[in-house]
Amino acid sequence: MNLLQLHSRNIKNKHRCSARDSFEGNSGFSLLELSIVLLIAGILAAIMAPSWSGFVQRQRLNKAFEGVVSAMREAQTEAKKKKLTYSASFKVIDNIPKYVVYPGTTAPSDDSWKRLAIDLQEKQVLLYTNLTNNYNTTVTGKSIGVTEPGSGTITFDYMGALKTPTTATDNNPLDLIVMVAIPSAGTTAASGLRRCIIVRTLIGGTQTATDANCKPS
Repeated sequence: MNLLQLHSRNIKNKHRCSARDSFEGNSGFSLLELSIVLLIAGILAAIMAPSWSGFVQRQRLNKAFEGVVSAMREAQTEAKKKKLTYSASFKVIDNIPKYVVYPGTTAPSDDSWKRLAIDLQEKQVLLYTNLTNNYNTTVTGKSIGVTEPGSGTITFDYMGALKTPTTATDNNPLDLIVMVAIPSAGTTAASGLRRCIIVRTLIGGTQTATDANCKPS
């Protein structure tokens, strides 16, 4: 073997060693580096968790409220279309707010009731009203109860206007309120996150409101 070939082989061996050392030196993270990454990830998760939870609750509440509005509109539309009295009733069954739309003023059995949102689970959203057991009748003072789940019925006549209640002590059935809210943690009381529909006029005109604005005029 001449000197040129020997020199060439030494250069190749050096290149192999250098490449191997470089690969071994960058083949992974140290324990300290991994600890820092995990710490940063934990801090970011702690910061983002409340925001994400609030977003999920608002989305859930909005879906339930859409169910309330849809039930009211369906009852009023069916009343005008079929020239019949139609009602939309609301109540909490097994800790889930539900509704039913039907002709007349007598609500069907619980089997016919539907969840305000298909994926709604127990105690995720609660229902509150200022209604009594009689259709289109409010409690004294019209204030809405927010400590216990509510129920009630809003009924439309064949023209789509509010049907005059036959047993009402208040002959001015306005400011009928149906509200959904996220419950305060561990209770059946409404938190500040609320959505409601308010029947403002005798012809069935409605207004929607949020949070602290869910109250009679």
